[in-house]
Amino acid sequence: MTNKPTRVMALYRRVTKWPLGHKIFSVMVSRMAPYFATVKPLITELRPNYCQVLVRKRKSVQNHIGTVHVIAICNGLEMAMGTMAEASIPSHLRWIPKGMSVDYTAKAGSDIRCIAEVKPEQWVEGDMLVSVTALDENDVVVVKGHIKLWISLKPAKA
Repeated sequence: MTNKPTRVMALYRRVTKWPLGHKIFSVMVSRMAPYFATVKPLITELRPNYCQVLVRKRKSVQNHIGTVHVIAICNGLEMAMGTMAEASIPSHLRWIPKGMSVDYTAKAGSDIRCIAEVKPEQWVEGDMLVSVTALDENDVVVVKGHIKLWISLKPAKA
């Protein structure tokens, strides 16, 4: 195995050097998985095994009581997880999500930071739990849980 950055990590490092680079990179990721664009996410930090996505509190992501809807938050958490996975996974492995389990721990009354994080040693074949956390602007945890991934070997090339 090599320590060469993944294509996603290399792209992030290149694009975020530009003016508005984080926004451009976030749009690029949202085009790969268009549903993410529904919350207009902004990837604010990406490094191997860690990703942070900002979901701004706007009318389009609010629920009936004026807080950020938990499904919008889950969308941000899934984007953070997927981007982190693509930026981190060893080149001989692949991943697919199997499930998500979250607890709603507080009202989400502000912009939300969605974080996905794993330890490097977790990248082995089998089930892997990615820790996901959403925090408000006061660092109060509003959603906490995990996304389960299935990690497997890439098939041999013919």
